[in-house]
Amino acid sequence: MPILQAFVVLLMSYLLGSIPFGWVVVKVATGRDIRGIESGRTGGTNAMRAAGCLAGVFTAVFDGAKAFLAVYLARWVFPETSSLRVWIEIAAPLMAIMGHNYSIFLLERHESGRLKIRGGAGGAPCFGGALGLWPPIGLFLFPLIALIFLFGGYASVTTLSIAMIAVVVFAVRALQGLLPWQYVLYGLLAELILLWALRPNLARLRAGTERRHDP
Repeated sequence: MPILQAFVVLLMSYLLGSIPFGWVVVKVATGRDIRGIESGRTGGTNAMRAAGCLAGVFTAVFDGAKAFLAVYLARWVFPETSSLRVWIEIAAPLMAIMGHNYSIFLLERHESGRLKIRGGAGGAPCFGGALGLWPPIGLFLFPLIALIFLFGGYASVTTLSIAMIAVVVFAVRALQGLLPWQYVLYGLLAELILLWALRPNLARLRAGTERRHDP
């Protein structure tokens, strides 16, 4: 029943990703709803704005852990001998990113009566998914994204850089025959998800109105 197993893994990965840690952390710390603060996103940067640096760090770590665990859920369900394993390995963290960005637990009704689903931008779970696929990538991601954020000053650009760095690192390792080429696909698809989520930020960047450290 590999197809059924794959469906269960992907569903569980989405639900895992949907856990709105930013909402929980800010609610516990301040009693406020993060969706009504600044960008309204539930990621680490907005949590930091809403409840301080420590809240932002906790949120980012928990959000990264969601996709990291999704990878290991896939590996636990699918043994190494399964031809589906590598595909489920990359699909599971992608579903966790989707759950983070569009959390079923944050479904709400808009003033117009239409349903609206909220979440984050996907940076932390993208990082966590890459780390789950190949843990040493953290040695590249940690310093590079820190430098990009420090010298660039835009959290949106930093978020987008996570997936692109992963693409480059995974591509080099795949060309060396050391990692599956599907890991490169993970980075590319994650980048597309992040680009879609950050459309408002990209518009402000083009207009020159994006403020520094904007989530």
